[in-house]
Amino acid sequence: MKVLLHVCCGVCAGSVAERLLKEGHVVTGYFYNPNIHPSEEYEKRLEVANAVARWLGISMLAGEYQPESWLKATAGLESEPENGRRCEVCYRVRLQQTQRFALEQGFDVFTTTLTVSPHKPAAVVNRVGAEIGGDRFLARDFKKQGGFKRANEIARQLGVYRQHYCGCWYSMNRPHED
Repeated sequence: MKVLLHVCCGVCAGSVAERLLKEGHVVTGYFYNPNIHPSEEYEKRLEVANAVARWLGISMLAGEYQPESWLKATAGLESEPENGRRCEVCYRVRLQQTQRFALEQGFDVFTTTLTVSPHKPAAVVNRVGAEIGGDRFLARDFKKQGGFKRANEIARQLGVYRQHYCGCWYSMNRPHED
């Protein structure tokens, strides 16, 4: 199948794309993340996503960086805790755009690297993806079978930047290693 892979960051993309390729899929990465703040962080993550894509031999496309649209979509949810309603809105914004792009470009299915992180609830991400794309969303929990561990191995092997927060302005002061 032709799979459009929403890429939240290059670190996460490594093991997810590798797994999809081993399953025989044709994978194209799609970096769409209007949530990432500040713009310098966005650029670092895009650079890593491109480096990982080159290493894997896949194409990496980038959607337009529109942080204002993300701020508008999450307005009123600023005080939500991590993995609260704001995060679900964030997943929805990114996956809706990924689905639109997948349909426009003729991909069979779309999925996301978001579920490889131990900080993201795969059940919520997969529910949102299924609500948006139905059977065109490839629901997976990529952290299983050592997915997160493999993502970090690839990042260390390539010597790429590894972020320490999810990306949004609200999470900047709540660091974690992704």
